[in-house]
Amino acid sequence: MDGIWIFPLLGAVAGVLAGLLGIGGGVILVPALAWLLPLHGVPKEAALHAALASSLASIVVTAASSAWSHHRRGSVMWPTAAWMAPGLLLGGWLGSAFAVHVADDALRWIVAAYCFIVALQMFASRNGNGGGDLRAPAPRGWPMSAAGVGIGAVSSVVGIGGGSMAVPLLVWRGIAPVRAVGTSSACGVPIGLASALGYALHAPAGALPQHAIGYVHLPATLGVAVASLLAAPYGTKLAHRIGGAALKRVFACFLLAVAALLALGG
Repeated sequence: MDGIWIFPLLGAVAGVLAGLLGIGGGVILVPALAWLLPLHGVPKEAALHAALASSLASIVVTAASSAWSHHRRGSVMWPTAAWMAPGLLLGGWLGSAFAVHVADDALRWIVAAYCFIVALQMFASRNGNGGGDLRAPAPRGWPMSAAGVGIGAVSSVVGIGGGSMAVPLLVWRGIAPVRAVGTSSACGVPIGLASALGYALHAPAGALPQHAIGYVHLPATLGVAVASLLAAPYGTKLAHRIGGAALKRVFACFLLAVAALLALGG
């Protein structure tokens, strides 16, 4: 399979972004994989579903690496992650069950719209390390579990780790952004697990011709996951050192371009 080296390269970029912004890297991975996978034997009509599934499977490793790095710096609120986990698992499973029955063109518009919304959110957000209270108590209770269902479902449909929703939610609850990013990284693990399993089991028989379990393309998943495992700690270091405002603006511009390309058919 020529050009398979591109998957680890994508994983390195996704890993750094996961640690820095708490977004899991899926907004980079999904459009990139949707374009690359047809070059590796995936039918074009199944490419976006495979991109979503493979992105979510790799996010399990990316998120775990990022969460561990944040945990070592004391920025993961484990009680909050524990309360959200049941909802995230349920939402991820339900989202994947829905997505496998959505036509490629409709799914492409959904992902494009999400990229556009995240870009606007990044343009509007302030410096990532300002505001919030580092001593604020970790949010707990059923409202966090309920929020997890929605975050997990949307994340599963658009192939992300949930950070673009979890981070603003936690910041709104008065949590310092660096702790919100760390906790969001931990939330990416149950999202990725439930969603990838759903895409693997809900996929029609023979969805991908080879090197796949359901819609999960194994070479892409493994290549991205290994590289992101190594790269995520570097993003975490950056998250604790810089505000990231300029990076967010650049990344937002990139997302607008991605949304346009997806809307135009890739």
